[in-house]
Amino acid sequence: MTVTTLGVPLMPRRLGDPVTQPSAGPLIDSYGRVASDLRVSLTDRCNLRCTYCMPAAGLPWSPTEQLLRADETIRLLQIAVARLGITKVRFTGGEPLLAKQLDHIIAATAALRPRPQLALTTNGVLLADHAERLARAGLNRVNVSLDSVDHLRFAAITRRDRLADVLTGLAAAHAAGLRPVKVNAVLDPLTGLDDAVSLVRFCLGGDYQLRIIEQMPLDAGHQWRRDDTVTADQVLAELRRHAFALEPDTAPRGASPAELWRVTDPRTGRTGTVGIIASVSHPFCSTCNRARLTADGQLRSCLFATEETDLRELLRRGADDDTLEAAWRAAMWGKPAGHGINDPDFVQPARPMSAIGG
Repeated sequence: MTVTTLGVPLMPRRLGDPVTQPSAGPLIDSYGRVASDLRVSLTDRCNLRCTYCMPAAGLPWSPTEQLLRADETIRLLQIAVARLGITKVRFTGGEPLLAKQLDHIIAATAALRPRPQLALTTNGVLLADHAERLARAGLNRVNVSLDSVDHLRFAAITRRDRLADVLTGLAAAHAAGLRPVKVNAVLDPLTGLDDAVSLVRFCLGGDYQLRIIEQMPLDAGHQWRRDDTVTADQVLAELRRHAFALEPDTAPRGASPAELWRVTDPRTGRTGTVGIIASVSHPFCSTCNRARLTADGQLRSCLFATEETDLRELLRRGADDDTLEAAWRAAMWGKPAGHGINDPDFVQPARPMSAIGG
């Protein structure tokens, strides 16, 4: 029997599933999901002003003293990897390339054992100046946010004319070996379907892997409307309308948020993989394996959580590793069944995406 909670189908309870919170072993929640992927925000600052994230005038940034210091971040990462079984770490923001001591944090995380896979999500504006150094520090790959390859549309979405810098950054990341280089695209409600076609052709030509992400309610102004979201089904229909050949990837999806498609461009014959992340229209909460640490040290069990666990306060009060581990396990044990975006009583998080971390 499938259980549905908060509008999200969940795994049925099975004999042997935990009924009480474990004090050791994998980082498990009460629904049996294991968190092995940690998203670590290093700053809430950003050098773009994307319409679906923040207002044109920007947002008040967190004071420096409220942000985790590099040594505090590294200590929490040590606990996550050595005690909680985290195998993948993704550094985010805001814009993580604006974070101080980024290279040091990456190198220290790469030195942990067992060594986690390290990725970084960036808007790409500064990537050309950082790519080689990040690779030397131990970063494995990057995701670059790019919602349009049209200069005017890019400037309208980001409120900055920096497309050329992003394209240069993509090429630099590829040359530095940070592969596969992935492109994250959140489609504009008005121009997004045209952009999807152009982005597919651009990524196939550049040896980048495109990920098209449905726009979620994480804007600072809380203006998101579900009816405006460009859905996964609309994107696939538009690609078929332009005669792209689409074949679903038959490999097990596991905890990956992206449904993968093998795509062939009818104009050039180029073939590659495109992922569709349908967080709104086809939620995948039942297989979620992620935890999130904000730049100011708050642990979030879900992107849309309305509660946080303050690890920064514990750190600065002198908590030992056992206490921090126990707090982390308790927070993840209480992870909600799903995000509930499609429920009538859904409440958008108070924090916007830039403050939570991608």
